[in-house]
Amino acid sequence: MPDLNTILAYVADVPKSVALYSKLLGAAPVESSPNFAMFVLPNGVRLGLWATRDVQPRPSVPGGVEFGFVVESNAAVTALTKDWQSAGLTLLQPPTQMDFGFTATLADLDGHRLRVFSPSPQ
Repeated sequence: MPDLNTILAYVADVPKSVALYSKLLGAAPVESSPNFAMFVLPNGVRLGLWATRDVQPRPSVPGGVEFGFVVESNAAVTALTKDWQSAGLTLLQPPTQMDFGFTATLADLDGHRLRVFSPSPQ
């Protein structure tokens, strides 16, 4: 079975999204142009930001991506939520206890969801 190691998110403005994700990820893209950028994260996952207008074949349905970020504690969820709001993300779900753990959800410039959570103990 092939490894899933690349996520592509369609964005309206690649340079604006690069600026945002550079702050959120604490990393610079390894490749960047006006219509595409690629981040390679320490765990090997690659995040591509692709200008929606240049995607081929054209997306037929508007949609989004939800990125999950696991942190070590409920306090880390709350702190990261505040940091991300300060970086310009829109709060969709304040820090909340759910069946899988303590979580919060925010949206980026294109409406993609960023979920931070601390898993419930097993």
